[in-house]
Amino acid sequence: MSSLSRELVFLILQFLDEEKFKETVHKLEKESSFFFNIRYFEETVTNGEWDEVEKYLSGFTKVDDNRYSMKIFFEIRKQKYLEALDKGDHAKAVEILRKDLKVFSTFNEDLFKEIAMLLTLQNFRENDQLSKYGDTKSARAIMLVELKKLIEANPLFRDKLQFPSLKNSRLRTLINQSLNWQHQLCKNPKPNPDIKTLFVDHTCGQPNGARAPSPVTNQLMGPLPKVGGFPPIPGPFQHAPAPLTTSLAGWMVNANSVPHQAVSVGPMGLTPPNNAALDYQTADSEHVLKRSRAFGLPEEVNKLPVNILPIVYPGQSHAHSSNSADDLPKTVVANLNQGSAVKSMDFHPVQQTLLLVGTNIGDISVWEVSSGERIEVRNFKVWDLGACTMTLQASMVNEYTASVNRVMWSPDGNLFGVAYSKHIVHLYAYHGGNDLRNHLEIDAHVGGVNDLAFSHPNKQLCVITCGEDKAIKVWDAVTGVKQYTFEGHEAPVYSVCPHYKENIQFIFSTAVDGKIKAWLYDNMGSRVDYDAPGHSCTTMAYSADGTRLFSCGTSKEGESFIVEWNESEGAVKRTYLGLGKRSVGVVQFDTAKNRFLVAGDEFKIKYWDMDNVNLMTSIDADGGLPASPCIRFSKEGTLLAVSTSENGVKILANTEGIRQMRSMENRAGASSKAPIIGTFGASGSAAGPSVGADRNSPMGAMISLNGDSRNLPDVKSRISEEMEKSKIWKLTEISEQSQLRSLRLPDSLLSVRIIRLIYTNSGSSILALAYNAVHKLWKWQRSERNVTGKATAAVPPQLWQPSSGILMTNDISETNLEEAVPCFALSKNDSYVMSASGGKISLFNMMTFKTMTTFMPPPPAATFLAFHPQDNNVIAIGMEDSSVQIYNVRVDEVKTKLKGHQKRVTGLAFSNALNCLVSSGADAQICVWSLDGWEKKANKFLQIPSGRSSNPLAQTRVQFHQDQTQFLVVHETQLAIYEASKLECIKQWAPRESSSAITDATYSCDSQSIYASFDDGSVCVFISAGLRLRCRISPTSYMPSNPSSRVYPLVITAHPTEANQFALGLTDGGVHVMEPLEAEGKWGTVPPQENGTGPSMSHAPAAQDNSSR
Repeated sequence: MSSLSRELVFLILQFLDEEKFKETVHKLEKESSFFFNIRYFEETVTNGEWDEVEKYLSGFTKVDDNRYSMKIFFEIRKQKYLEALDKGDHAKAVEILRKDLKVFSTFNEDLFKEIAMLLTLQNFRENDQLSKYGDTKSARAIMLVELKKLIEANPLFRDKLQFPSLKNSRLRTLINQSLNWQHQLCKNPKPNPDIKTLFVDHTCGQPNGARAPSPVTNQLMGPLPKVGGFPPIPGPFQHAPAPLTTSLAGWMVNANSVPHQAVSVGPMGLTPPNNAALDYQTADSEHVLKRSRAFGLPEEVNKLPVNILPIVYPGQSHAHSSNSADDLPKTVVANLNQGSAVKSMDFHPVQQTLLLVGTNIGDISVWEVSSGERIEVRNFKVWDLGACTMTLQASMVNEYTASVNRVMWSPDGNLFGVAYSKHIVHLYAYHGGNDLRNHLEIDAHVGGVNDLAFSHPNKQLCVITCGEDKAIKVWDAVTGVKQYTFEGHEAPVYSVCPHYKENIQFIFSTAVDGKIKAWLYDNMGSRVDYDAPGHSCTTMAYSADGTRLFSCGTSKEGESFIVEWNESEGAVKRTYLGLGKRSVGVVQFDTAKNRFLVAGDEFKIKYWDMDNVNLMTSIDADGGLPASPCIRFSKEGTLLAVSTSENGVKILANTEGIRQMRSMENRAGASSKAPIIGTFGASGSAAGPSVGADRNSPMGAMISLNGDSRNLPDVKSRISEEMEKSKIWKLTEISEQSQLRSLRLPDSLLSVRIIRLIYTNSGSSILALAYNAVHKLWKWQRSERNVTGKATAAVPPQLWQPSSGILMTNDISETNLEEAVPCFALSKNDSYVMSASGGKISLFNMMTFKTMTTFMPPPPAATFLAFHPQDNNVIAIGMEDSSVQIYNVRVDEVKTKLKGHQKRVTGLAFSNALNCLVSSGADAQICVWSLDGWEKKANKFLQIPSGRSSNPLAQTRVQFHQDQTQFLVVHETQLAIYEASKLECIKQWAPRESSSAITDATYSCDSQSIYASFDDGSVCVFISAGLRLRCRISPTSYMPSNPSSRVYPLVITAHPTEANQFALGLTDGGVHVMEPLEAEGKWGTVPPQENGTGPSMSHAPAAQDNSSR
């Protein structure tokens, strides 16, 4: 088809859209395959119209066209299949499996089998990789984000995602022009011709009056909107002494189209799409990427890093004129309390809900707007004052404060820059979460630094700055070396705007006197020199596709202007109406994609369509805005940040932005298949009360199986033997921070001592329960530094909260917290947590933090919770009155009560292998119960080491070994290993009489080690076989020394798949993740065997107890 025929199809599409022939529009889009309407595609996916989704896609691609297409179809069909399963429609699911998903078995047979196996599950969320699947609406939204990225990256969709920019009713206009031309040819033209058909050429009949007026002004085909642009305001470039070179003239022409951001295709899998990264590569990816290179751009341009060039965002409608106010972010979805006046903001270029904020007192903050969490904050500080100029040092002596004038992310989001009101520019390296590192400090200008921006001249990342010293400077963003200095302004330089067109890199700069100049990266001076409207203090910005240039400024008299420039003529093309004539301060503005302009003015947010000078709409965002608020769009234009007069930030969203915020709430890292660990190791246990003051090292004597302590002569007789052993083995002592990897998790909430702690089954999150009954959830995200997305001490996680801002808080309405024994248990799929803090038991949704239900109000209060390993609807509840209640959540009924303890129950653990339940209590007693009839099979009291007094309310906790036959008993006076079938103590370890008390202990995920915490702050690592100590970790290695406060771990929990990782919950509210050094790989060395007993070598897989979850 010729290009003109192709353009005719677009004209017809516009006509059909304007005439509301919706179904016909989409049929023509599909049949012509010229334009893929991403908005229509979104609607059909969101509504679950799967047949129409595939039918529409079939006009553009087939399943086997390439790997992009294959993954698009797979994600759609997988979602359809999961929805059928979720509805319990197994017949429909089988049909989808056979007809739709079978085709993918050729490429991945194992995956197809795993998908088929979902039919055998009562709830497909029992599959580890689907445990995070939320409701249908959120799952569709998450999938849609990935589908859009795949479509944009698919070469078959290239040049089909953006509708041509057409004036209104272009087809009618052309027909009118044709009829006017035909009317001109009439021999006897009528003044008011009556045209009744377009099927034949028009001719007028016999003359019947005056000659027709000029056809140029006569509209023959009904009323049409005015067509054409707005008259340009004169304002030609006044050339500076340096001549306008040919190369700069080349820069004046329109930029070529820019390729979409590269997206590599992921493998098909069960795991829900992870929007943070599509980090897969395929066999034909090289071929695909070669095809996807934009035509017209030189090869070297396409080799530039992603995000350096402006990204073309596909149009969402058939013409700019159809831009709707509904597409604007106008709904307030979050309020951030910054604490000081906001001066500058910038959204992350990749993580769309990450916002960088700078304030008037020099603070910078990184916010996750979807959860309302401040991830990191830094105060103003000169990093190396001695290396700065004497001028700066002198100014710091008088006043050691500075305001932030500008914050900006680098194109890839790995760096951001901060321009201060005093000389300094700071560059920070950002590695995700709260991992923020000082990168460069540049003493850039004399006086304030008014603006900064990033650019990529010669494929080298640079930062451009300007300041009160009337200069513009370019710095190497890696080394901080100055590359260029541009001088020529006669007033302080207010802003810079670097840009790229064809092969030319250049910089616009504006000064406070209203002068605008342009510079190439050379020493030839300014190429152009012209005035901003009203000689205003101006900022400049390009549309997302880099083809349109806008500026916004405020004059000394307070009159503000927003205009679009004709770059080739150096003249104002449009002046937008609606700004105030007496603005307070300089009005800030921003552009969204290729569609909208926004400005903060007169205590409001004002919006314009780029193609219409009239104000589109204005809102006050529920009030509380300053006269000229700071304002910033997210990179996709779905979110808008605006500063408030109360030193905060409001986040506004459109429909897509709201969906994006919800997707961030529901997003979870991919789960991995891992052993399910037992009650107490997974949950980390309830904290025991502290006893005594600070003591010495918890290294102690071994206790014999009959409970008799070894006497002093026995110990002395073995001194020589132990000294001999020490020659070949020595206990590993860790006392320095450099000897391990430790991370204190970021926490913006109130710090209150941690009572319970647990890793989620996926290993990607940690859940804590604090003394004040509030739960805290930390999540690790996939990143280049953390490709698995699992918990690690190397990368900080995010303290996660839903956008609603609610907290998971237990019922404590009639509770004495000092007497309460908090407890919780996590479901196998990490979807729900059951929890109590002395009041009613609450069931929380882990994705929304909403309370699903509450039950069993005290008295008696629940003191321990454990899920039945075979039925998540059945839980064992240890009670304050010493009973164990077996409760069915689904029918809200207590099935039976187990009585055998004399004091409160403080530990429960199930064994599938032995079909039993083990309970432990504050009475230091262990009971074993049969799961068949719930009768008591055995009971035994702990052997308290001689010379040790026990707190009468000390908690006793239990956890099964991976083999499900032995279990660990933890008491403040001892660690012990018991054989469950005989209830026989195999091994016991106790601290010395003068040593610290044990606060908690847990098996590692492979049960080869035991991690124990003590009330002197130390942690000991034991070989579980024989309870032999192999490593001691001093509190000085992970906590700062503070003699005035006694801080120690109350709870400890082990990672579900990483055998050498554990986490501590401290009395000061901190949570620490601990790992050995990568070079070591493990905690200490294996001690010599004792009495011929060696480490357990059993690796036989066994179904493990998951009662704590």
